[in-house]
Amino acid sequence: MATNADWIMHPGVYIKEEMEARGWLQRDLAFILGCKEQALNPILSGKRGISPVTAKALADAFDVPAEFFLNLQKAHELSLAQEPNPGVALRARMQNQYPVREMIKRGWIEGADALLLESQLVRFFEVTRSDEIPYMPHAAKKSRYEERDIPAPQLAWLFRVRQISKAVSVPKYSEKSLREALVHMKDLMLAPEDVRHVPGILMGCGVRYVIVEKLPNAAIDGVCFWLDGEPVIGMSTRRDSIDNFWFVLRHEVEHVLRRHGQDAEIIDMDLGGSETSDSAPDEEEQVANAAATDFCAPREKLDSFMQRKHPFYYEKDVIAFARILGRHPGIVVGQMQRRMNNYAYLTRHLAKIRQFVISGAIVDGWGQVVPVSI
Repeated sequence: MATNADWIMHPGVYIKEEMEARGWLQRDLAFILGCKEQALNPILSGKRGISPVTAKALADAFDVPAEFFLNLQKAHELSLAQEPNPGVALRARMQNQYPVREMIKRGWIEGADALLLESQLVRFFEVTRSDEIPYMPHAAKKSRYEERDIPAPQLAWLFRVRQISKAVSVPKYSEKSLREALVHMKDLMLAPEDVRHVPGILMGCGVRYVIVEKLPNAAIDGVCFWLDGEPVIGMSTRRDSIDNFWFVLRHEVEHVLRRHGQDAEIIDMDLGGSETSDSAPDEEEQVANAAATDFCAPREKLDSFMQRKHPFYYEKDVIAFARILGRHPGIVVGQMQRRMNNYAYLTRHLAKIRQFVISGAIVDGWGQVVPVSI
């Protein structure tokens, strides 16, 4: 089989052909270019390339564009260049779909040559062949995740939650215990540091609860699915604020209580606090959003408060109302922001909670790696 080097010649060959077509000798071309005859020997013999300066001079001599000679030189150099490692194209395909470097950095997979990286992705995504990896080019067929239009970074995050959850041991799930736990968790909504008790409470009810830091460009809040008949809740805490934490948590708990996610994972992105928000397009999401909204601030009470105070919602009144509800002011503020579509309202009350909740949870991210094998 012929290679590029078999038919792409050094530009000197083409220069000699042009000279012959015109009946020029080497000394004639040297005279035209204003150089010594010996200076042309390295070019005509293929021992020296053509520089841009020489290309312009030859262009004037032969009345052709300078790019003609530069392109000949470039084509010749490319024909002689060593073929790149086939792993370059493979790594490009993998990195184009998934943040592979970040996954290596996070300890989800190990740095290795391209083929070993590909085999790790096969195990990571629980498939048997590389052409079954979701979103990868040349896949044998579209996966159910692609059909549901789940972005690749979110999918990688989901599978990390799955891997960690498989290694978590909890007692048998009890719906009764989880409903009772919700009553108890309301007592934890006053002080930000009390969220540290939430992971233990959920695990005690038989819910595998995992926090995994999101990947770059992955706007994911939480997930609910079932492993071997037992529920899993994964959260990212990407919005480090007390109102978002409690809303997302209660949203996922409602999915569990209603046994959503048994057939396919419920992946929640850009969760809002309104049951009519764009993030709740189907009935399952609307139900979960409504439960979360009411848990953060009972709607009837919040409606009454906002009607009585409209249009002036003074900070002191909000704090007093939150105290009556037994909620941290930030939780009430978060719900009011959504009602008013004003996300600059009293933001100083949106206390950060991640530092507290990760102290009592199984956490992967922020420098921590859960030691699970794939």
